[in-house]
Amino acid sequence: MKKIYAILTIAAMFAAASLSAQVTVSEATSEENAARFETDVKDAGLSVEENAEARLRAERIALRKERNTIDFTANLHGSLTAFSKSWQAAGDNTITILANVNFLHTYKKGRFTLTNNASGKFGYNNMRMELNGEQSGVWFKNVDEILLSTSPQWAMVKNWTYGANIKFRTQFAPGYSARGDKQVGNPRVSNFMTPGYLDASVGFTYVLPNEKFPLKVNLSPLAMSATYVFDQEVYKNTDGTYNDKMYGVALGQKSKYEGGLSVQLDFDRTWGKNGWLRYRTTAYSFYGWITAFSAEKFADVVPTLRWENTIDIKATKHISTQIYFQLYYNKAEVDKLQLSSMLSVGLTYTFKNK
Repeated sequence: MKKIYAILTIAAMFAAASLSAQVTVSEATSEENAARFETDVKDAGLSVEENAEARLRAERIALRKERNTIDFTANLHGSLTAFSKSWQAAGDNTITILANVNFLHTYKKGRFTLTNNASGKFGYNNMRMELNGEQSGVWFKNVDEILLSTSPQWAMVKNWTYGANIKFRTQFAPGYSARGDKQVGNPRVSNFMTPGYLDASVGFTYVLPNEKFPLKVNLSPLAMSATYVFDQEVYKNTDGTYNDKMYGVALGQKSKYEGGLSVQLDFDRTWGKNGWLRYRTTAYSFYGWITAFSAEKFADVVPTLRWENTIDIKATKHISTQIYFQLYYNKAEVDKLQLSSMLSVGLTYTFKNK
């Protein structure tokens, strides 16, 4: 038995030696083009550096999209009513045009957030009226506003940020008290930068931790409110006399500055899979306690309040209804509560990058 094991061992050693000799490096040579591989991927002819640059460019684009959020909405609403001369019931031919544009941009990087908003509203209507004994259609502005704002914020603790809020508001075109004032030469009551408003504040913002109720509360113990009146014609009355003040700015001056505190509430939510319902509201109040303290006239200082509400209802992708309501109180301008409401139906366009 031992001899058999010995014979098997010797045979195994010879087999291993023979196998090793067959696969030595010096003998295991192959032709250069012996193996060929096929693929459907086309070679773009890019070098390693070009591939790395293309990959880096794609990463930058993805990062830019992740950090930036854009929401753009444009509306064009209008109506037309026409009657023939033989129409039995009384009626006036009217045309109403209203355009709305709203742009919202948000940039986020780490603890820093920058929110920029730009919006504009402009509406005209044309109605027939008698001027100098003749009937003619007269265009009259009924909606006019430019609003720009920016808000840099830095995160503090959960749901709290600190930073600044800057808002600027004015209008596009001249405005008149009545439809025929421009035709008869009466002075205008408003114009671009007449009035113009600039609000700047520094404070803290709390974001409610509830996605179904996206409310932001900004508390600014240090705030500034400025009013501008560049067109001096608005001080003039129809009888040729002049008012001492307009929009809280004294005759002969072009601006007024106040210091105090401000509070602002913002809410913006969309309902439905396709965003068929959207409600936006902003409530802003300013109290000029710093100015009142320097002038020692606390009793004469009344908070300014501006509350805006916008409801957008989409019937289809490009047809919508908008309901707008505004409440405004500024004792320096008018010692009465001012209200404005509007209902319009028309075309809409919305763009969102997310």
